[in-house]
Amino acid sequence: MRIFFFNRYLPPDHSATSQLLGDLARHLAEGGSQVVLVGSRQRYDDATAMLPRNERIDGFDVVRVGGTRFGRDSLAGRALDYASYFLGAARVLWFQVGRGDTVVLMTDPPMLGALLGPLARWRGARCVNWLQDLFPEVAQALLGRSVRLLGAPLRWLRDQGVRTAACNVVICEGMAGRLVARGVDRKRLAIIENWTDDNAIQPMPAQDNPLRRQWGLQEKFVVGHSGNLGRAHDWRTMLDAATALRGRADIHFVMIGGGNGLEAFAAEAAQRGLENVSLHPYQSRDALVHSLSVPDLHWLSLHPALEGCILPSKLYGIRAAGRAALFIGATDGEVATRLRDTATGFAVAPGDASGARAGIERLADDRAQAHAMGARARADLKPRTAALALWRGLLDSPWPRQPLP
Repeated sequence: MRIFFFNRYLPPDHSATSQLLGDLARHLAEGGSQVVLVGSRQRYDDATAMLPRNERIDGFDVVRVGGTRFGRDSLAGRALDYASYFLGAARVLWFQVGRGDTVVLMTDPPMLGALLGPLARWRGARCVNWLQDLFPEVAQALLGRSVRLLGAPLRWLRDQGVRTAACNVVICEGMAGRLVARGVDRKRLAIIENWTDDNAIQPMPAQDNPLRRQWGLQEKFVVGHSGNLGRAHDWRTMLDAATALRGRADIHFVMIGGGNGLEAFAAEAAQRGLENVSLHPYQSRDALVHSLSVPDLHWLSLHPALEGCILPSKLYGIRAAGRAALFIGATDGEVATRLRDTATGFAVAPGDASGARAGIERLADDRAQAHAMGARARADLKPRTAALALWRGLLDSPWPRQPLP
């Protein structure tokens, strides 16, 4: 049996889905499966990249299709990139996928399962959707009126793709709940959370971290954000907290990564003259053991309207690094509840800069409490091997090759 994974970004790209795919493909290949990843030639942060059309990495095959290269900056350009990937991926599916194969469809581009799923089944393959987010709910929450009229037909089409797949892997309970509320049979859903490389990313004491020394942060209490900061994330709350804390010379804010939200944060911080904020680019995967251990307190965010549509994968790297977390989002949501129940951080609502400031100062003044939260976070982290084993069990299980009756 061959297993085909479809997603726009593939290894060696640094994006979260690329890393997840690389881990899973490597694990399956080591177990004897023939694995093929089908993506685009772009990188997440470089639309002009020309990655090889065909490549073999760590025992699995990579096929990259050509297409437009407008990138992620404009919605129109992104839509054209989506369309060109659909066409290229459909060609690969038609000519390379056959009876008895398994096709796993992710959610970049959106609606991949709804549009390519029927073709996969036509070719006699078993179809599995791996849902990292829910579209069009995410688009409606972020773009509002501009996609409102398309919401109902797109949801119907998405639901058809979910109902007719052999199985749908979702990444959190909230996402499963949303789909069940849409009438999807719970038996078609499997919850497998995302993961991080918990062997490579280990807690590192601040005094042993070369990046903290290089960035001049040895004695600081560091509040950090790592990864993409985009439309789904609130950044103004933390910017206002950093502004309120500009007089605390012992507290410093570090931003590592990219995204339009980070660019806006940086521009506004510069306009406010905030000297307690520093910016750094994405770090390679090999450097994450150091960069994720730079902050004493990580912050992450999600607009409350997106609860159950997305679960920030940043949470897993934070926990692997053994760090406390501040979540800006729904205070009764999945991330906030997890932080509260495990005593590994705290949550504030978007706009509650005073609450964020109070929590930061509390931990800066009691660093032992921050360290204890981080130790509990690491202990609570499920190992990557557990998630990979769940995936292997799912793909090896007798899910029907045709839709359930």
